[in-house]
Amino acid sequence: MTLHRWPPVESGVTLSLSKGGGRTTGPAMKTAGFVYVLGSALGADRRTYVGWTIDIESRLALHNAGLGARSTRGRAWVLLYAERYDTRREAMSREWFLKRDRRFRAALARAL
Repeated sequence: MTLHRWPPVESGVTLSLSKGGGRTTGPAMKTAGFVYVLGSALGADRRTYVGWTIDIESRLALHNAGLGARSTRGRAWVLLYAERYDTRREAMSREWFLKRDRRFRAALARAL
């Protein structure tokens, strides 16, 4: 596992953003993946969102266009944190842990 923190993110990693319903195995799981934390502030209301993708810039644009996860619609989001992993499976596993790390997310939200 190779861990890279944001910034920088290698350019040229642009593939489909589909999270798909089925379990993917084989070569497709070998594609590099990113786990990211977005932040949004509306007045005193500060929120974070944790997700994974293979193209951070496109995914952030989708969230800000109202086409991302339902919980992110109607807000302006900024990238607070990202990590790069060699496989999507590693990124998905890390996402699971970051979603449950409230202390870490709260610290990032205070930076907004």
